[in-house]
Amino acid sequence: MTQPVQPDESYLRAVAAATEKAVASAEPLRSAHAGADEALLAEVERWVTEHGGDLLGLSHDLHADPEEAYAEHRSVARAAELLRRFGHDVEVGVGGLDTALRTGVGTDGPHVAVLAEYDALPGIGHGCGHNIICSAGVGGFLAAATAARRTGGRISLFGTPAEEGGGGKEHLARAGVFDDVDAVVMLHPFSHDIATHPFLGRRQVEVVFHGVAAHASAQPFMGRNALDAVVATYQGVAAMRQHMPSTDRIHGVITDGGKRPNVVPDRAAALFYVRSAEPGSLQDLAQRVESIAHGAAAMTGCGVELNWDHNPAYLPIRHNDALAARWARHQARRGRTSLPRGIVPDYLTGSTDLGNLSFRMPAIHPMIGLGDANLSLHTEGFAAAAGSAAGDAAVIDGAIGLALTTVDYLTDGALRDAVRDEFDAAGGPLDVPNYFS
Repeated sequence: MTQPVQPDESYLRAVAAATEKAVASAEPLRSAHAGADEALLAEVERWVTEHGGDLLGLSHDLHADPEEAYAEHRSVARAAELLRRFGHDVEVGVGGLDTALRTGVGTDGPHVAVLAEYDALPGIGHGCGHNIICSAGVGGFLAAATAARRTGGRISLFGTPAEEGGGGKEHLARAGVFDDVDAVVMLHPFSHDIATHPFLGRRQVEVVFHGVAAHASAQPFMGRNALDAVVATYQGVAAMRQHMPSTDRIHGVITDGGKRPNVVPDRAAALFYVRSAEPGSLQDLAQRVESIAHGAAAMTGCGVELNWDHNPAYLPIRHNDALAARWARHQARRGRTSLPRGIVPDYLTGSTDLGNLSFRMPAIHPMIGLGDANLSLHTEGFAAAAGSAAGDAAVIDGAIGLALTTVDYLTDGALRDAVRDEFDAAGGPLDVPNYFS
């Protein structure tokens, strides 16, 4: 058996060197707003420091016992138990999802939602660090809630299952869970600290071709080969890649190629992920894939069936710089420089269902670094880092950042106006459920 040729890492090393040079001289986002007074910020920060052991215990428990999308029963129970221990009423099973969670304080005024994720990946556990996302989100909510009587307004925590492909946030949004929320805040672990890193929109399509079976030797002329149509589609997508924006991505696998070589396949299928940096360009790219599939069907005499978005499509993130700048300011308190967009290459990214909420209301999704510039999401190495001392530091610093940003939003009316004005200037809310219909 021969071995695969390992990719050369020269380009990766060059990118890493250039990135670190840019990071060394980069300036964080600057905020023009006052936010909450220093005494209140210090009090909230102190709460996280004093109760950090509880947050790290939750993170470690989640890390040691990973659960996949929509099966996060033990994970959500652990988060709920910690919230109840600090006196909060918790509802598990909201918006039609058994593993979604909701709790909150306050009854009127501006409403901020802190988000938590806790689903893991098959095979590699928390290779996306959702144990950190959950624990920091729970800690951020608990700390901000201690100041709720002085900030006014409402603070909620939502546990959102199945970010890894299941679209939990979109399902909750369609169920009305976020209808009265004015802004959402969450974080994501990464290789670097970044206030506004882009995430791509993503659609998925199953392309199924229906042909005519025949004996592949005796009467091949009586067949119409569905596998040929799949191969033509795959090659057509590959040829299209050089004519796509450099930000965009498309990748796929053949899921059904027939049963036996001596029978012309009458069914074959492939699954593609289509990713783009803007909602409009994602729509255009999806239409181009459809055209390729229909062309392959015509070439081979097959019928074609396109099944889009078995789980909800993901939109790219629309960042809110006014709110993200407050996050960056508070990360500086923790000795972190939270970089603006463009310092770390934009193409080092994926997709998230937080994007769907960011086109409904102002949102932030900053990245918090785990101390290793070479870490890559969805790997065993990232899973190990998420359970390490660096992961613990991200939980504490992240909880503080989320709590203080929440307190800022509730206490500073000028900041709230700037956050909303920026959202409106970017186009305001989008009809997400019907955007691709």
